[in-house]
Amino acid sequence: YVIDGIEKGWALGWQKKGFAGKKNPDLWKRLLELVKKHKVRWVWVKGHAGHPENEACDVMAVEAAMGKNLLTDHEYERENRA
Repeated sequence: YVIDGIEKGWALGWQKKGFAGKKNPDLWKRLLELVKKHKVRWVWVKGHAGHPENEACDVMAVEAAMGKNLLTDHEYERENRA
């Protein structure tokens, strides 16, 4: 989804519409700023398929999610108030 969002130009279209109805607009804005500054080669990797770097990222993500004193995603909290 992220790769398509950038490579197919979806994110630029969302940006023009103010990211209306899109989740995580703050992250998309930051990503669009970064891809303007850097040459990025996007590579899709199947998850949980034994790819060493993907497996390492999965371990780090699980450890972070299970950790204490996690930072609050204030943008997410603001957007998803009931």
